[in-house]
Amino acid sequence: MKRIVGLLVVLGVGLMPLRAQTTRAIRQLEQQRNELKEQIAASETLLQSTKKDVKSQLADLALITGQIDERQKYLNTIESDVQTIQQEVDRLQVELSHLETELSDKKAKYERSVKYMYRNKSIQEKLMFIFSAENLTQMYRRMRYVREYADFQRLQGIQVQRKQQQVTAKQRTLVASRKAKEELLAQGEAEKQKLQEQEQQRKTLVASLQKKQRSLQSELNKQRKSANKLNAQIDRLIEIEIEKARKREEERKAAEARRLAEEKRLAEARAAEARRKEAARTETSGSKEEDAVITPATPKMDAYKVDSDDRTLVSSFEKNRGALPVPITGPYVIVGHYGQYDVPGLRNVRLDNKGIDIKGQAGANARAIFDGEVSAIFQYNGLTNVLVRHGNYISVYCNLQSVQVQKGSKIHTRDIIGKIHTNAEGNTILHFQLRKETAKLNPEVWIRR
Repeated sequence: MKRIVGLLVVLGVGLMPLRAQTTRAIRQLEQQRNELKEQIAASETLLQSTKKDVKSQLADLALITGQIDERQKYLNTIESDVQTIQQEVDRLQVELSHLETELSDKKAKYERSVKYMYRNKSIQEKLMFIFSAENLTQMYRRMRYVREYADFQRLQGIQVQRKQQQVTAKQRTLVASRKAKEELLAQGEAEKQKLQEQEQQRKTLVASLQKKQRSLQSELNKQRKSANKLNAQIDRLIEIEIEKARKREEERKAAEARRLAEEKRLAEARAAEARRKEAARTETSGSKEEDAVITPATPKMDAYKVDSDDRTLVSSFEKNRGALPVPITGPYVIVGHYGQYDVPGLRNVRLDNKGIDIKGQAGANARAIFDGEVSAIFQYNGLTNVLVRHGNYISVYCNLQSVQVQKGSKIHTRDIIGKIHTNAEGNTILHFQLRKETAKLNPEVWIRR
């Protein structure tokens, strides 16, 4: 009897809930993958130039190289997702095997109980079993045994049904995961094919540019000189901004010094007045005691680089490293990376970029990457360039056709700064830089992609 009751307690334990058919991790990976896929699809519309001159071909080469980088990143994401899903499939297979083993065990136990009940199914047999008891106590126990065994059998049937439902649900989850893996593998193959096509496009462009080495070097020298002049102007404006900050700091220190001097003067005046009153009191009472007056110590000034508002902005800006929005609206491709690097396939072609170049659609706007203040607006080669100060960080937006801000304007994250110029070749490129005072930073490390 005790064994039956104990078995009933075990069978009454609630079942663990099944996992969703698609786990949270897989859903997150799918979302990231879809974002990359949308970005690639949008960027494919940006290849517009069909001209054969060196300038246009260089722009096309930069765009195709950027698209190849994006597609390779997408492929890496797919491969990572496939591995994750395979791990999920392996886990589900193990869980399914355990569930099937438990189901078989429960079915066997249920079958044995059914056979037992079938052999003792008649009312007469049950009554004979009960009334053949030697005394009333034994009769009562036998009645309880018959009733509890019937309940036990019914519970076993319910447990078999629940376990069967678990097995079925786990099988569906396993099938869905395998299907997701197969779809990803197919996507990966399609992306590899597109990547090969783009690699061939790049090889064709490189071969064409190699035949125009002299024109290529001439165009690159022209671009380099233009970039150097622009950077020199940006450097000069940033130095002016730093000088302004230095003067503000000097004025703050001078004001603080004046405040402390005034406090000291007032303290000394109060002390002198107190001494005068004490002398008068002493003279009146005949006392000659003199009290020493302690002058409060001048508080030590804290080290200071930026004002309090700037200090708040700096802290927030730094915390958003890697999460700042891309400084362009609409689809985009980074066609020029930060720093010095060689152009794949071209001999003696080494670029040196103080920021990044982002190609967008015609009509795209430059937008602020963070809250700040417009510190400078200047013209270069007939285009407008804007500097925005975020504490002691400065973001620079170049090649604007028009602007919607003014010097001194307070702007917020994602506010439109101006419309990006589209050149004669149909290229809409924002040159973007990020500085910390005079130090040049890699913007790709700071923006979210």
